[in-house]
Amino acid sequence: MASLKVSDAVVIGCGVIGLTTAIRLQETGRRVTIVAAAPPERTTSSVAAALWYPYKAYPEDRVLGWSRRSFEVLVELAGDDSCGVYLREGIELWRRPVADPWWREAVPQFRRATAADLPPGYRDGYVFVAPIIEMPVYLRYLLRRFERGGGTIEYRLLGSIEEALAMSHVVINCAGLGARDLVGDTRLTPIRGQILRVRNPGLCRFVLDEDDPTGVTYIIPRREDCILGGTADEDQWDTTPDPVTADAILRRCVAIEPRLADVEILEHRVGLRPGRDAVRLEREDRDGAIVVHHYGHGGAGVTLAWGCADEVIRLIDE
Repeated sequence: MASLKVSDAVVIGCGVIGLTTAIRLQETGRRVTIVAAAPPERTTSSVAAALWYPYKAYPEDRVLGWSRRSFEVLVELAGDDSCGVYLREGIELWRRPVADPWWREAVPQFRRATAADLPPGYRDGYVFVAPIIEMPVYLRYLLRRFERGGGTIEYRLLGSIEEALAMSHVVINCAGLGARDLVGDTRLTPIRGQILRVRNPGLCRFVLDEDDPTGVTYIIPRREDCILGGTADEDQWDTTPDPVTADAILRRCVAIEPRLADVEILEHRVGLRPGRDAVRLEREDRDGAIVVHHYGHGGAGVTLAWGCADEVIRLIDE
């Protein structure tokens, strides 16, 4: 293998995947440049709820290991108020009996729901403690950490991987949905997510309901606000919030948590999750250079970021 400039790497993209990967690269002694089409606050990551939960990310066996590692790091960060990460108990609800989830072993504090835990209409569920990540705060934290480590960011749209390879022998493609055009990956498709951000009426517990036949439902309470969702519309590119969809989301959330009935709505947002049949995390060797493709995390970018970043380092160092 050709020698590498181990102090020089380029990361494409500065959502949560790109920023986390860039930080891990810095920790190996590399000087890192991020090249991104948009700043962190304009990425899909900024729209995320966000809760540790391996949602629409495949394959499950690889995702489990990445998720477990990210859980550990997020728990460590929860001790620092500047990160926007904190631990909350919550419940996932089901209208039918279910087995433990496939990600069960990644979560230390987990129990089956009792009848007292279940709202009317639900037959099963599980209660667990997981990190909640307040994305505007968390992305600023990651950006500060990257810049304090000597990292630099260039905001421009790359037309090809070759443009990045002209800057470095090591390129990490964290372009998210943008990788569809950047490398021609038609297996990558948008999963449209619409949310409401509302004033928090005093809620502390998150609630998930993927089993609602009218749409995926979740309530993620943060310190001052709550994120109410949502949608998971595959192959939909429209980022304009739909009022009818917003009303339906609010009705579903109020049915679970009546304290949301007259809540103040602060914002409507839409994000396009980078959906793929399998996360692409693989190394490509190009004439003495290395490209690591690192995208397609579905609705689990925050949940996978630290675990996947560790694997990026392993792939580069092979």
